[in-house]
Amino acid sequence: MEKEVIKVGVIGCGVISEIYMKNAQKFEAVEFVACADLIAEKAEKRAKQFNIKAVTDEELLADPEIELVLNITEPYNHLEVSLMILNAGKNLYTEKPLAVNIEEGKQIVDLAKEKGLRVGVAPDLFLGGRLQTFRKLIDDGWIGDVLGASCSMVCHGHEVWHPNPEFYYKRGGGPLFDMGPYYVSALLSLMGPVKRVSGAKNITFNQRTITSEPLNGQVIGVDVPTHVSGTIEFESGAIAGLTTSFDVWNSKTPRFEIYGTRGTLCMEDADPMGGPNLFGGETLLKTHKDIDWWHHDLIDNKETPWHKIPTLYDYNTDSRCLGLSDMATALISGREHRASLEMGFHALEVMDGIYKSADSGKYYNLEGTFTRPEPLPLGLTKYVLDK
Repeated sequence: MEKEVIKVGVIGCGVISEIYMKNAQKFEAVEFVACADLIAEKAEKRAKQFNIKAVTDEELLADPEIELVLNITEPYNHLEVSLMILNAGKNLYTEKPLAVNIEEGKQIVDLAKEKGLRVGVAPDLFLGGRLQTFRKLIDDGWIGDVLGASCSMVCHGHEVWHPNPEFYYKRGGGPLFDMGPYYVSALLSLMGPVKRVSGAKNITFNQRTITSEPLNGQVIGVDVPTHVSGTIEFESGAIAGLTTSFDVWNSKTPRFEIYGTRGTLCMEDADPMGGPNLFGGETLLKTHKDIDWWHHDLIDNKETPWHKIPTLYDYNTDSRCLGLSDMATALISGREHRASLEMGFHALEVMDGIYKSADSGKYYNLEGTFTRPEPLPLGLTKYVLDK
């Protein structure tokens, strides 16, 4: 009888591990069986909470029933842990980003190919209800040919809410590498491969003071850019602007807009962590037929209303673990998984390419490419992703 469940181990038992394990109970193809963390107490807490085994990294990787390992360590540890998982002969699903730079990402790509193993790369929010609705509206021609996009993730940093925010300001952190993957993966899923990027970056505040508990008052040194602007040129000819910042106090700029020759799609979330960082939310559409620039908007100063498009897919609440489940069903059925290594590496190359452009003052031309993942089927009624 063909197996229907992939048994999963997790390395890294911080905040996000709880969300993964809780959401895994909604999906049919994944079963967490063991967890590990350098701080044994963290693993023991998660193991007790979800009735699984708390083990060491070595024990987890030696367990023959575990086929897929989830890496939720800090970004600067992604390379070491991911290589360890692949060298143990396990398939890998890693939290974003794939690595802290292109050079480290290539090591993971090369080892996965050598070992013949699969790698999945978060974030999976491009599979969420709203972005899948965006995808269908674009693919069905509602805004014509895509000509550009505008993306804005601006806030004043994570030290106001995260219990241990220091890693956000260390190697592999910062707004581009922490929040940028949500925006970049959304753009890639909607607009395809990127040709070249350019960028500028800055560290506005050299130190941060934590105001969240339990480390209220502790001062953090800042090692990574905290205000980054990039221009992304796609192979299709479309151009996107991306701004990510931990330095901005407030903004009314829409988080995410896609521009076409016949209309615009918009995510206008008040939450600075909104936009592509949410599975669900409002989808706004305005087409060329809704706008009479000369007689209406400019003369009468009346704004034509946006159409509120109902979300056409499931996964409109926090469904983190969706990409992992999709990868598990892909392992069972033999099809390609959607949050692919190629797409994850392309996202990494876009982000690190923006840094490299900022350092060199020149365009960074991307070396790799990827194939856009298949959209999810419409009207899902249960957590099964195979068509």
